[in-house]
Amino acid sequence: MTRAIDNVQHCTTMQDVRRHIDALDDILVPLLVQRTGYMTQAARIKQDAAQVRDEERIEAIVQRVRASTALHGGAPDVIEAIYRSLMEHSIAQEHREFARLRAPQGEQP
Repeated sequence: MTRAIDNVQHCTTMQDVRRHIDALDDILVPLLVQRTGYMTQAARIKQDAAQVRDEERIEAIVQRVRASTALHGGAPDVIEAIYRSLMEHSIAQEHREFARLRAPQGEQP
């Protein structure tokens, strides 16, 4: 298995660094949009607002991404912080969507 960290290109200028980051962002943003689309589906599927926040699932995701990060040569603490922020924002979005889907007709939160 090739570690992700081994794919990092040597850069000699900040322009090189920024070009590589921009290229990765072009890949990451559509994937994050796709991930948030699943949060919209979760809001539709869950029957109770109390189901939106699932601490057990949050911790399982954290453990999974930390392990994957370590395998790929990254910094688990950094990726955990990013994922925890991502999940908090996703949970907030899912709560909004849950409320929107269950609001009486013509009344949107």
